[in-house]
Amino acid sequence: MKSHVKALVVGGGAVGTSIAYHLARAGWDDVMLLERDELTSGSTWHAAGLLPYFNMSYATTHIHDHSIKLYKTLEDETGLNAGFYVVGNLRMAQTDARMDEYRLYAATAETVGVPFEWMTPAQIAERWPLVRTEDLKGALYHPTDGYINPADVTMALARGARQRGVEIERRWQVDGYAWKGDHWDVTVTKMAEKGGNLVPSDETTVIHAEHVVTATGNHAQRTAKLLGIKIPAIPVEHQYIVTEPDPALVDYRKTHGEHPVLRDADAKWYVREERGGWILGPYERNAPARFEYGVPDSFRADLFPLALDRIEEEYMSFIHRIPSSEQVGLKDDYNGPICYTPDGNPLLGPAPGLRNMWLAEGFSFGITAAGGAGHYLAQLMVEGEAAIDMASLDPRRYGGDWMTTEYAARKNEEAYEHVYILHHPDEERPACRPLRTAPAYDRQRALGAQFGCVNGWERPNYYGPLDAPDSFDHDARSFRRGGWWQHVVDEAKAIREGVGLIDATTFAKHRVFGPGAAAFLDWFTCNRLPKVGRINLTYALTAHGTVRTEYTIVRLAEDDFYLVSAGAWEAYDGDHLRKAEEDWFATQGGGPDGWFGVENVTTKWGVFAIAGPKARAVLSDIVKDADAATVLSNARLPWLSAREIELGMCPVRAIRVAYTGELGWELHHPIEMQNYLWDLLMKAGEAHGLKLVGARAQNWLRQEKSYRAFGNELGRDATPLEAGLDRFVDLSKDFYGKAAMEKTGIRSACVTLRIDGPADADPWGREALYLPDGTRVGRLTSGGYSVAFGQSIGMGYVRPDLAAEGTALKVRIMGDLWDATVTCDSPYDPKNATIRADG
Repeated sequence: MKSHVKALVVGGGAVGTSIAYHLARAGWDDVMLLERDELTSGSTWHAAGLLPYFNMSYATTHIHDHSIKLYKTLEDETGLNAGFYVVGNLRMAQTDARMDEYRLYAATAETVGVPFEWMTPAQIAERWPLVRTEDLKGALYHPTDGYINPADVTMALARGARQRGVEIERRWQVDGYAWKGDHWDVTVTKMAEKGGNLVPSDETTVIHAEHVVTATGNHAQRTAKLLGIKIPAIPVEHQYIVTEPDPALVDYRKTHGEHPVLRDADAKWYVREERGGWILGPYERNAPARFEYGVPDSFRADLFPLALDRIEEEYMSFIHRIPSSEQVGLKDDYNGPICYTPDGNPLLGPAPGLRNMWLAEGFSFGITAAGGAGHYLAQLMVEGEAAIDMASLDPRRYGGDWMTTEYAARKNEEAYEHVYILHHPDEERPACRPLRTAPAYDRQRALGAQFGCVNGWERPNYYGPLDAPDSFDHDARSFRRGGWWQHVVDEAKAIREGVGLIDATTFAKHRVFGPGAAAFLDWFTCNRLPKVGRINLTYALTAHGTVRTEYTIVRLAEDDFYLVSAGAWEAYDGDHLRKAEEDWFATQGGGPDGWFGVENVTTKWGVFAIAGPKARAVLSDIVKDADAATVLSNARLPWLSAREIELGMCPVRAIRVAYTGELGWELHHPIEMQNYLWDLLMKAGEAHGLKLVGARAQNWLRQEKSYRAFGNELGRDATPLEAGLDRFVDLSKDFYGKAAMEKTGIRSACVTLRIDGPADADPWGREALYLPDGTRVGRLTSGGYSVAFGQSIGMGYVRPDLAAEGTALKVRIMGDLWDATVTCDSPYDPKNATIRADG
């Protein structure tokens, strides 16, 4: 066994072997894979092998698409049949809401180029007469996917890896990781079989690896402990049963091809053929998490006791949908661990706080994702970035000290249960909430706040009726304009016409300070740094020149900076800042005149955003100053400036900026004084008609101003120049990623569109864009409704030649194409007259 390697992959399931294969395919010729038992001995061996395209995530859809295409080529390359049966995938719908879900998903599929067909109940019955259809509304059919033998595809990937020089070693367990500054020392122990169990032998060695990838599946909690980090990947029990041959199916197959994989999402199961019978896989309620604190040494390729009473409802619905199955006995059954994460998407990318350590954990659909996960992770490792923005899968999206094992276990159980529950784009899942609450939470809840969850924080999405039960938000959800829509319209109008108050406490906040802070930030971000008392919007770039993150930088002093970024990305941004700090000192040196520190101050500061034409009037009633009449004027607190002021007894860092595009301020305040400030603002606002406003209205309003949002328009697949942010890029200076950004050029362009959409629906930001002749030319990244223009609005990317104002396009909303027109940047108040208004 080698003692020095370029990359060490830990874990020999489908995901691990795919990563090893793709690293070798990408040109790394010194790769090793370790497996503590045998290849496929984890969840891979008992997986049902389904390959569903369906996913609401743009990145995950790309990953699934790559897998499905790759698996069809493996036999030609390796000589091993991967056992891929291209039978198609039929997703049936019992309700109109389910059909709307499919229409929204289909819009995402179109942006990736995934083929699909719509089918009526009559067409289903004609083609597959064993399926009962009278209570169906229709179905979405993917003709190019199906199912695969998990062991076969894993072995094919392993052979492909070996053919490219990868060394695969079985029966070696990792027992320790130690970072040595430029490589990892990985302590491994030879495993021996004793009494049917695997036990450590006396044979140990150390492998020196420049990079390590963990793909340890059910053993993720052990991996987390060895690395000293948190990995919210914990298995949940998943049962499926195999029936005896169904005579009706056997007879049908004499003259017909195999059924597609059948999914009755409203009944919460999938079914496929298996040797003349059926495999039924339900996603029931109350499936428990397992191995929260590690997998017992005695558990190998084992299963749990069955709990068939838990899936009785799903079994009966299977009989209803395929009546011939009622007389068929059970042949086999499985109840095994399948790893999940709190949102159901894998953790794929850099490990938080660690160098050259990569995670590939939490794959609930590991067979489907393995091929694409290996492909895109190899791009990240070898090239520095993937061809698609991987932030939505980044392990650092779950970070910080607040994350616990209990939270991960309960949220993973919820994610499992929600596999077939309607995936409303406005859904907010209830498990483990509320957990992180700002002090004003109870006051907001009493006033009708309907909360969303951002990085564990509760944040008002909108304010519903005061007499509504707690279930109002659930009842209000829809794929179209839900019950919340009119409330959000009213909130957006209040900002445009009067004054509104938004709780923005969830913003991530970091302080960078010290004599070397300015030099570091000048290199770290692409815009010029602000002067003391001023602010600038700027971007940290990737090595490829794309947008790594967005910051609002407030310069408090010559060597003291306050950085504000998106709340959902606190750990992501903090980890990048700290690693960039290390890189700076490693390349530039430090010394007494060059040191600086990075401090996460997110939980020290609350934030209220007050905005609207009457915002100054509200604050003027409570500001304390020797010349209170002018403290909020443009002369003393102009647009894009910051000032320490006093509101009543509360010291406030007032930042003259508004994400809504109206006259406004962000009021950053000591978190312990939040309730005092809330009450003060509410009382002062009474005379001016102040209205409470949530995040959804703010999202609509920022689109009227063409303000890009990180995770939507801004990400690691577009440069700031492609995003149309030239004014925030200072090309006269050197900064990280500059050369790569200039070399990339303009591959696509960010535009704002006014949309003549349906009367009952708006785009969500996942829809495909077309020319009037039907040619697909781009996609939306944001969507909503404009109160200023009385129509739908959206932002997205198109070919550069189509970015001119007035270009006529089409956008797919709820299955139909609707007219869309490229408008100017900042269609509402393009000259920024309102936001600059003086007092």
